Amino acid sequence: MRSWNIKLSTSLLFLTAIPAFGSEGGVAPKAVPLFEVFGLPITNSLVTSWVVSLFILLVIRLMVGKATLVPGRGQAIIESALSALKDLITPIIGKKTVNAAYPLILGLFFYILLQNWSGLLPGVGTMGFGLTDAAGKFHLMEPIIRPANADWNGTIALAIVAMTAWFIIVLNPKYGGIKLLAYDLFGNKADKKELAVWMYYILSGIFAVVGLIEVFSICIRPFTLSVRLFGNVFGGENLLHQTGFVFPFYFLELIVGFVQALVFILLLSVYIGLICNHGDDHEDEHGEAAAH
Repeated sequence: MRSWNIKLSTSLLFLTAIPAFGSEGGVAPKAVPLFEVFGLPITNSLVTSWVVSLFILLVIRLMVGKATLVPGRGQAIIESALSALKDLITPIIGKKTVNAAYPLILGLFFYILLQNWSGLLPGVGTMGFGLTDAAGKFHLMEPIIRPANADWNGTIALAIVAMTAWFIIVLNPKYGGIKLLAYDLFGNKADKKELAVWMYYILSGIFAVVGLIEVFSICIRPFTLSVRLFGNVFGGENLLHQTGFVFPFYFLELIVGFVQALVFILLLSVYIGLICNHGDDHEDEHGEAAAH
């Protein structure tokens, strides 16, 4: 545990380790290292993320138990949630690609959702080590538990995982491929038969410039994904601390936590669908024509 250098003044301060049920200073911008493993710092945010991950695994295991053909109540609830999420993203990603992307998107959604909501639990961000002054007032300095998504290290790790998976999926020839990606970014989408030759080549240059802008947009997606999630969760945590966890703001953070998890996976779905969701409608029409 980090050692504190306490400077004595006219009011004597004592190091203590008691729960703090309010923190007027809000959540610190950086996570606090609690201990080290092989020289690597283990922060309070990282510990919280591990606890929430274990909680997700245990709850799903206890609810589902041994999967059966005729589902029990717990299995039915889990299956309904999974089906609803799959139905939501299938039109965005495309039928061809959804099975490849669905496990990742499913895991990201429930992980982010519960990490967001973990900050609403009693003691998270408000219980830890601090100082009690001569008047008996406690000043929190080192919270033991901190929401994982209130730490930018955690959200940027999620964004990097998401965009790495995006890269792998869109470059897979089964779903996209390098040629499709290059055409989608730089290719001339105009019909050459309907335009004058000089106009077609001017449009080719315009599409090439737009493609460069799109490449830059792709490069900053990990940053935008992570900052959006971090900013909303970190800001919400500080709002709750400053307002004393009053119910209206508490309820608002429940909604924000859900919306931010949904926004994260929908944006990732759109990124995948922009490259991979081509031809589903045409294939459906072709299949119907063949059937008749």
